[in-house]
Amino acid sequence: MFDAGPPFIPLSSMNIHEPSHGGIAFRRIAAAGAWSAGTAVALGAFGAHGLRGILSPEMLAVYETGVRYQMYHALALVAAGLAGLLIRNRDRRLLLGASWAFGCGTLLFSGSLYAMALSGLRALGAVTPAGGLAFIVGWVLFGAAFVRGGRA
Repeated sequence: MFDAGPPFIPLSSMNIHEPSHGGIAFRRIAAAGAWSAGTAVALGAFGAHGLRGILSPEMLAVYETGVRYQMYHALALVAAGLAGLLIRNRDRRLLLGASWAFGCGTLLFSGSLYAMALSGLRALGAVTPAGGLAFIVGWVLFGAAFVRGGRA
């Protein structure tokens, strides 16, 4: 017979606002991700409309890479925040670690690309790999939170 998918679990039965369950921290993580996504949209619009005639095509591509990776990891922060509201065991520490790594990665990776594109200082590109490494660590921790069997 046709399987309609997983059973419905009402979120209202979970007290996600209880500080002892970490609900506040994970709500803040999701909010930070939403803020970062909105900032990425604004920076992308600024790049497309305000920088097109100012930056060289090469530096504009560098800037756009920063925007793209900021958006990817803003969405990852939202996902980590929402997942943290659903997981109620020790695996949430992995989600906290992933969130920190995504945030630090965004500052280092995207921030260095923005600074390099706007200033023309190519030496700032030396910081970018550290941000990329933080992104990788974040994704490993994010996946580990689910592989380890985090459940509500």
